[in-house]
Order: sequence, then structure tokens, then C-alpha cells
Amino acid sequence: MADLYETLGVSRDANADEIKKSYRKLARELHPDVNPDPAVQDRFKEITAAYEVLSDPNKRQNYDQGGQGFNGFGNANFGFGDIMDAFFGGGGNSRGPRPRMRHGQDALIRVDIELAEACFGTDRELNVETAILCTQCSGSGCASGSNPKTCEICRGKGETQQVTRSFIGQVLTSRPCAACQGFGSTIPTPCGECAGDGRVRSKRSLDIKIPAGVESGNRIQMSGQGEVGPGGGPAGDLYVEIDVADHDFLVREGNDLHVSVSVPMTGAALGSKVKIETLDGEIEIEIKPGTQSGSVLPIRGKGITKLRGSGRGDLFAHIDVLIPNKLSKKEEDLLHQFAEARGDKANRGEVKQRHETGFFGKFNEAFRNRK
Repeated sequence: MADLYETLGVSRDANADEIKKSYRKLARELHPDVNPDPAVQDRFKEITAAYEVLSDPNKRQNYDQGGQGFNGFGNANFGFGDIMDAFFGGGGNSRGPRPRMRHGQDALIRVDIELAEACFGTDRELNVETAILCTQCSGSGCASGSNPKTCEICRGKGETQQVTRSFIGQVLTSRPCAACQGFGSTIPTPCGECAGDGRVRSKRSLDIKIPAGVESGNRIQMSGQGEVGPGGGPAGDLYVEIDVADHDFLVREGNDLHVSVSVPMTGAALGSKVKIETLDGEIEIEIKPGTQSGSVLPIRGKGITKLRGSGRGDLFAHIDVLIPNKLSKKEEDLLHQFAEARGDKANRGEVKQRHETGFFGKFNEAFRNRK
């Protein structure tokens, strides 16, 4: 009889990983699906039988002490789990019955709020429909006065086994018991309320506090408020996803807000005061004389409350100077007088000289820094 270590091509002090790795390599080369030559099939039987012994610590010890370790190739009883473990790194060993009580799934709902609610926070009552514990059977799934019964097919193991003959000998396969779906027990008299599931669907109300500073896409986790698991298992979590509606005139950018303020040409030239609406109510801002269109006036502390931290962002008023597109004869004469008084040339534009301290200066500085 050939030495089993030589058959697998490993040394006698090889560890379990080295033995498994060598068997995988040889099995892939010699498997009948790859090479149907009868001589190769005999070789495949040999390396499989050797692995069946050397992969089992007790059988290997017996073999090293002079025992045969197996009963020959023709009657070898190879565990399916050993072969699966060698090929895929998993195990085909008995897993036992699976529990009826399992953890519930998480649930997700979306809540629409206004920008002001996002800024200052709000409380909401949520109406949700999820699986809850069946109060009739307290999650057992059994009708009153009855209990689960050990499965007569698998005798409580939750799986059945089948032995089949193949060219490598007898192969033992295991699969979940069809009679009890792998639970190891059956429910002869299911609960009439939940039909044996241990839970029922129900609508309920929840109160949630939405913190100040949230934005669209933020999720609030409510632990244990999701779906109750089968068999009355622990409930999952409920996630509330926030969707902040667009405001009529305020635009959010992080913790800051932006608003466009239209100012008449005369108001921008002479200066004026303009009332604008904010999330805090109406306020008055000052337009200084000579304010240009596109100017931005910062209003400190009138933005969005910071979700993580203290304080609030700012509100930025973007000034849009309104130029009249139609003038009366009197208005036109007055503007001509104004232009003459300033020495303006009404029919000619003027190209401004570039100043390094202005926009182009900053642009050039940024460009130079990139080189």
C-alpha cells in the first residue's frame, strides 16, 4: 500500500492547510470531469482516500502509529463534508436545526419637512405598518394549549442525510428536512392569528424628534422599531430618511443660505433700506450708495443651525440692480442730464484696465500657484 503522504505529495510534518492545499490542486487536475481516463480515476480515488485519512486528526494519528486508517478504496465511506471543505473551504458537517426565532429586518420610511423645520428641528408623529409580536401566541406560533412537536422524519436534527454510491465510494449528503423546513420540529396546531409565524402586521404610531440642522438624505435610526423577527425574534431598526422641500426663495448650501434681492437702480446708486424675509422673520438690510449688481451682503447667524456643533451658518443676500428697459420722455431727459453732469459718454462703452488686486489678480495668482 502506497504511503498516504507520498500520495498527496506532502511531508509527514505537513500541517492541515498544506494537506488541504495539496489535495485541492491534485483533485482539480485528476477529477473525472476534467480527465475521464480510467487510470486517472484510480489515481483520483487514491488521493481522495489519502485526504480522508490525513485531514482527520484521529485517523491521521492512527495511521502514523501504524494503523491502516481506512478500509481500502472500494468500500471507503467518504464524508461529503470533507470533500466540500477541501474544495471550497466550507464544511458539510451537520449544522443542526435552525431556530424558529430569528432577528427581524430593518425598515425604512421617508419624511418630508420644510426648510424652517430643518433649521430649527421639529417633532413628528409617524404612522408605520410593520410586523409586530403576535399577542395571541406571544411569538411561539402555536395555538393555545399546544406545543411544537419533534419532527418524525429528521428526529429533531433539522436535516436528512442520503448515502449514494459513486466511483470514489459512498458519498454522504445532507440537506434541510423537507417535513419541518430545517427547524427540527413541527407545529401541529398553528396559532389562528399569525398562522404559526409568531408575528402579525399592524399599523402603529411613533413620535420622532427631528434635530435641527438635518438635510436631505440624513437618516435617523430608531433602534428596535423595525420588523419583529419570525418566531417573535428581536425587532430590527427603523430608519427615517429626511427629505427637505425646496424653499420659495431661499437656497441652502451646507449651513449657509442664499437669497436674491432686487434693488432699483436709483436705490443702488443713492443707497436704501430693503426688507427681506428670513427663516427668523422679516429683517431690514442696508444697501449702501453705489452698490453694484452682483454684490453680496453677508448677514451673520441667519443661516441653518449646525447639526454637529454650535451656532448657525450665514445668510448671503445677492444684490440684483434693476435697470429699466423702458423710459418715459421725462425719465430719458433726466438721465441725459445726469450723464452730462457726470461727463459720461452714453453711446460708448469703455474697457476697464486690469488691476492685479481685483478679480484678474486673484485669477492669475491662483493660476501661478498651480504651476
